[in-house]
Amino acid sequence: MKKGQTRRVWTPEQKAEIVHKHLNNHISVRTLEKEYRADRSMICKWVKKYIAEGESSFVHKGHPGNPFAALHVSKNLPEVERLRLMVAKLEIENERLKKGYLVKGVGATKEFVTGRGKNLKSSIHLDPDIL
Repeated sequence: MKKGQTRRVWTPEQKAEIVHKHLNNHISVRTLEKEYRADRSMICKWVKKYIAEGESSFVHKGHPGNPFAALHVSKNLPEVERLRLMVAKLEIENERLKKGYLVKGVGATKEFVTGRGKNLKSSIHLDPDIL
């Protein structure tokens, strides 16, 4: 993907159509790649997943990204789930502190500094007041 391009999201129906054309109509992956402007390796993954799991492989199962993003993105997150995420985040923070990482800076300039002077970047916010 080129810089500035938006990521294309494929619906389950579109994935099923492409996979069925390949398996039932014996249309090559290369032809489908050109026709739909889809990545060849992605189509192959869909086909393998369909063969292994069937139609349920096309059902959207949520975003596999950072679970902590839900704390900032989802305002309708149930209280129990929000608390579980917060506990997990604090456990990670605890482990970092046990290993001797200190926080320098805030936001995009935040760094985790070890006792040996090495810097590590992280997206998890640690409160400087705790230290």
